[in-house]
Amino acid sequence: MLTYDNLAIGQEFALGPKLVTAEEIIEFASEFDPQPFHLDPESDQAAQVGGLIASGWHTCSMFMRMMCDGFILDSTSQGSAGLDEVRWLLPVRPGDRLTGTARVVEKRVPKSRPDLGMVQFEYTLNNQNGETVMTIKGNGMLGRTPEAASA
Repeated sequence: MLTYDNLAIGQEFALGPKLVTAEEIIEFASEFDPQPFHLDPESDQAAQVGGLIASGWHTCSMFMRMMCDGFILDSTSQGSAGLDEVRWLLPVRPGDRLTGTARVVEKRVPKSRPDLGMVQFEYTLNNQNGETVMTIKGNGMLGRTPEAASA
């Protein structure tokens, strides 16, 4: 089980792969981001961006699943204190095979909560060509080992 105390600055976790389909792009967009370039590959708006593209929020959601599968579900995660930055650098398209990394960049234990550690992560999501499609800077909260929390 991954805890705050066994994370190291610079440690990385591999995420993915995730194959993106046109059907899931359209399904997500239909409910949450119904802009034409997310719904209809034949629309004028899709033509202007080179075809059907995933919503940035869909990309974030796929990435969240990749993080859960990659390390969060086998950790003492207590959620997140939020994101400092999300950058959508390139469109995500049907047929893209996404992979990513989560890298620990900073750690601290709040004086008021010695049982909880705050971890700043830098996340990168790439397509099958090695191109970075999204970056995120975020803050996770992980439980500590009982021994470390009481020390």
